Amino acid sequence: MQRGTITKYTAFQPIDLPDREWPSKTISQPPIWASVDLRDGNQALAIPMNIDEKIEMFELLVRIGFKEIEVGFPSASDTEFNFIRRLVAENRIPSDVTLQVLVQARDHLIRRTFESLRGVPQAIVHLYNSTSPVQRRITFNKSKEEIKSIAVEGTRLVKSLVSTIPETNIRLEYSPESFSDTETDYALAICEAVMAEWEPTESNPIILNLPATVEVATPNIHADQIEWFCRNLKERKKAIISLHTHNDRGTGIAATELGLLAGADRVEGTLFGNGERTGNLDIMTVALNLYTQGVDPLLDFSDLERIRAAYERVTRMAVHDRHPYAGDLVFTAFSGSHQDAIKKGMDARSQATDEDARWEVPYLAIDPEDIGRDYEAIIRINSQSGKGGVAYILGKDFGLELPKALHPEVGTVVNAAADKGSRELTPDEVFAVFHKEYVNLKSPLELISIEREDFSKLGEVKVEAEIRYNGEKMKVAGTGNGPISAFVDALQVKGWKDFTLLDYRQHSIGAGSKTKAAAYIQIQRVGDAAYFGCGIDPSIEMAGLQALVSAFNRAHQPRP
Repeated sequence: MQRGTITKYTAFQPIDLPDREWPSKTISQPPIWASVDLRDGNQALAIPMNIDEKIEMFELLVRIGFKEIEVGFPSASDTEFNFIRRLVAENRIPSDVTLQVLVQARDHLIRRTFESLRGVPQAIVHLYNSTSPVQRRITFNKSKEEIKSIAVEGTRLVKSLVSTIPETNIRLEYSPESFSDTETDYALAICEAVMAEWEPTESNPIILNLPATVEVATPNIHADQIEWFCRNLKERKKAIISLHTHNDRGTGIAATELGLLAGADRVEGTLFGNGERTGNLDIMTVALNLYTQGVDPLLDFSDLERIRAAYERVTRMAVHDRHPYAGDLVFTAFSGSHQDAIKKGMDARSQATDEDARWEVPYLAIDPEDIGRDYEAIIRINSQSGKGGVAYILGKDFGLELPKALHPEVGTVVNAAADKGSRELTPDEVFAVFHKEYVNLKSPLELISIEREDFSKLGEVKVEAEIRYNGEKMKVAGTGNGPISAFVDALQVKGWKDFTLLDYRQHSIGAGSKTKAAAYIQIQRVGDAAYFGCGIDPSIEMAGLQALVSAFNRAHQPRP
């Protein structure tokens, strides 16, 4: 790498557009979506899809709701050609779906492309040729006029061939390839020349696709290019302006969104951004970005897990753990403060009575349920996790409604276990740590059995319990206004009561015949700290007694 003054690279020259309007606009409706997974995405695979895999991908795209699908480059290979023929032969093309085919502006390729389209109800012939200075000079060694002639002559041939397949409604899409790196006024001139040859109408417009074949500048410059083009295009109402961004600078999504603000009508892209080099635009992300702003994208990603699984199967590509919306970890919080905020947001959401209430959960831009994901993986536990995350896991996965005062110390105990192992803990491991530290503890005091006798109309009871204390089995008895207070009295009779009860809570876990009770008791030992214990038992009475015994045992454990 060069240091200091960089001479190998120069900054892209901005567009002269001082009165630009796009920064003050918002996107209030979805664009026309066009999937290029079967062409641009497929050509970027180490192992391209076979015909059966292409059919699976095509049907997936149809289910999602794409109405324009670029199915390939039929003049490039027999596989591409035969795929289209099989779609026709097996009547797999829905009446409201338009097939799009890509072709260079070369005579024999255009003719072969038309052969592939026989019997297709509706088709877009996507014609392109490279227009950038680098391409003109290095790849083709042609002048601006020669490059424009290629585009016009290709358009003329497409127009002449339309009548050869009268059963097919043909529309034209033209791309000045590398529009992002082409002089904007020159790209405009070529597109207007193509329009003049094609003669579109407002009811049957041409598609002018303006590809950022290679990202060369920041997204705001791309937006300026699009706005300038839209402003200066003659007969603007006779053209659909389409975007096709790549991700070389990592800003393909931003460039697309700003391009829509700048006046574009249509977007080409792929699922999860698969494409050449760093990839194409990720249509899923842009669509769900719109959804989180209250705009119906008219694409169905409500079963995103299934979509991802199908995509990974046919492309042999993996969706990254941090991929927006679809990654394994995007709804996961390890940070304690994040976990606590998410838990509070989820709790507030669960209490809302209006099903259409606004989604307001900290750190989560979208409700995972809207895209077919669940809450189980939202909070994950490692040494950075906090009280809210641990409480959330125990509540969501195991039905334990821990008292608020218990959250911090449980978080500390679980985090210490994660830190000791230097790894993330699974929900089952979190529960195991909690159970070992708090639930139904048996040392130094173990409650073996207990019998109660109600002997007063005031609710007083007598209990007789069989216990083991410091390894010695014995019986104890006491009275009180309930079994817990009676058992405390029994401990006092033995001289073991060196605490006061601070808190008692209980709730049920599960439903039906498998219902259990969970109880939590906090005691304050004289001259010492407060200690919680938890009891879990089919009997709510026994759960409370086990919670008391567990709290007693935690208070009397040897401390380092």
